[in-house]
Amino acid sequence: MSWVRGAVMVLALGLWGAASAVAGETSGLPLPRFVSLKSDEVNLRTGPGVRYPIDWIYTRKDLPVEIVAEFEAWRKIRDWEGAEGWVHQSMLSGRRMMVVIGKEGRVLRASDSESSDPVAQVTPGVLGRILQCPRNRDFCRVEIDHSQGWLKRDYLWGVYKGEWLE
Repeated sequence: MSWVRGAVMVLALGLWGAASAVAGETSGLPLPRFVSLKSDEVNLRTGPGVRYPIDWIYTRKDLPVEIVAEFEAWRKIRDWEGAEGWVHQSMLSGRRMMVVIGKEGRVLRASDSESSDPVAQVTPGVLGRILQCPRNRDFCRVEIDHSQGWLKRDYLWGVYKGEWLE
């Protein structure tokens, strides 16, 4: 009889170990990190699973978000306005996007200098794609509505202060 109890204990511990390995799985990628929404309709949930209520529905494909935590196939994200919640990893893309921040319009420039020619005037809340953020530079090269140019890092949300993208 004692060997049966022992076998049951070993089996139970083995199952618990397998379950905890699944529960603790993560992507192995650094946290926090920026990604973007893959769809025009993404449910933001109060917890990591479909059993948790939907708190918000995003309706802006390519909106940049920051992953701040992971649980199995779920990612806790933060948007540029500070809202946080959980989305399924299948609704996220590694495409690096940005949103123009601030209270006033910003100048998209022809090169990475304050004195370079303006390409366009962009308003806060406009989405764009990050093309390049050179090391030790104050500007990132972006694409907004089919126009490419350089925007000061301080004017965009979607890249970290010391981060460089080539």
